[in-house]
Formats: sequence, C-alpha cells, structure tokens
Amino acid sequence: MIVEYVRYRIDPGEAEAFEAAYAEAAVELSAAPQCVDYELSRCVDEPASYVLRIRWTSAEDHMEGFRGGEHFPAFFSAIKPYVKRIEEMRHYERTGVRGTGSSVPTLYEWAGGAEAFERLTEVFYARVVEDDVIGPLFAHMDAGHPHYVALWLAEVFRGPERYSGERGGYAHMVRQHLGRAITEPQRRRWVSLLMDAADEVGLPSDPEFRAAFTGYIEWGTRIAVENSQPDARPPLQAPMPHWDWGVAPPYIPKP
Repeated sequence: MIVEYVRYRIDPGEAEAFEAAYAEAAVELSAAPQCVDYELSRCVDEPASYVLRIRWTSAEDHMEGFRGGEHFPAFFSAIKPYVKRIEEMRHYERTGVRGTGSSVPTLYEWAGGAEAFERLTEVFYARVVEDDVIGPLFAHMDAGHPHYVALWLAEVFRGPERYSGERGGYAHMVRQHLGRAITEPQRRRWVSLLMDAADEVGLPSDPEFRAAFTGYIEWGTRIAVENSQPDARPPLQAPMPHWDWGVAPPYIPKP
C-alpha cells in the first residue's frame, strides 16, 4: 500500500468550484479497484491550501493500473482546470511510527476491561463443555484455558499485552488449532455460545461495540478453521491481531 499526497493552492474565490470538481472526480476514485480510500482537506490557517490524500494498493497500481484504466479519463477531466495549481504530488510509504490517541476508548475499555473478559470466558466455557457439538473438542481442556482466552481477547481488543508476554502471542494460539480439523458447524456453535455468554454477562449491547466484537469473532474463528485442517501450514511468525471500532486487518485477496 502506498499513500499519495497532492498539495494544491487554490484562490479562496475558486474553493467552491474546486471542491465540486473533486466531488465529481471522486466518483471515479470510488469505482477504481486500485484506490483504497481518499480524503480532501482544506487548511484552516491558510484557506488557499488544500491537501488530497489517496491510498493506493501500490504505486504501480496507481501509475499504471489507474492512469491506464477506464476511470482515469473522467477523473482527469473533472480536475484538469486545477492541475497547474499543484505544488506537490508524491508517493509516500508509511513507517512503523503510527498509532491512535486516547480520545476514543478502546474496545477493551468499553467492554469493561480484564474483569469483563474473565467473566465472559468463564460463563462461555461452562457452556462449551456441556455442548454436544463442540464439547468433544474441549474434553481435555486445561483448567486455565478460560483465563488464557480472556487474556487473548483482551489483547486483541487493545488491552494489556499479557497473552504475548505470558503465553507466546500469535504463534502459541495458532499451534492450539493445528490438526484439530474444526468443522463449520462447530465454528458456528462456538460463535453462537459466545454471543449468548456475552449477553449473559452483560457485555455492552450498543450496536457499535457488538458489530466490532462480532466482526473479530467471525474473522478469528474462520481463520482458526482454516488453520486446523490436516493440510494447513499457517505461518507462525505473524503479529497479534488488534481490533478497533469498525476496522479490520488489511484485506489481501488470495491468488
């Protein structure tokens, strides 16, 4: 993924027309498979200054795929009157220096912290061991398993990194699923029981939290099913997944 920044200097008297032109051009950006997202910002301190940020799947996809594709002619036609106002147009690579502030609580904090995830997994695994569909998968479950899963979920939802520090992180979790041949009915029952447990222990029921929570559970359990198949060779050296409000890991289509 690459980030393109285009800086414009537009006379304030032309601002309305300029923004309208980009609203028209944005239709083509939205339709282009090479475009991840885009945003046009106007400087508050110096209103003549605009910055367009576009994330492309790659620099090559932008320069060759988009510019040589069906969406570029209409895009360029809309913004052509302002091309000479460009002061900078470059691609940038993101560095590892990035993060989020604290103005929005993490999903971990919103859920109620470590205590909430401990309650969730205790109630959940009490249901699991009595279930006919997935109970056999946990017939020899370690007594500490509910606690370990609580640590995992807490870290995934931006809580303390205790699972990584105490249990070995992502590689350890993946190893727990190797060769277990988890079926789709078993996955669905796991999800269903977890959602029932979330209701029982009183995890937040607002749509925003539950959508994000369910999004991870669906993603994580489907990964677990894939990793558990007899012929699976999942990579072990991968980062811990971290889940935020309405945000998923980057989508990489399979060949």
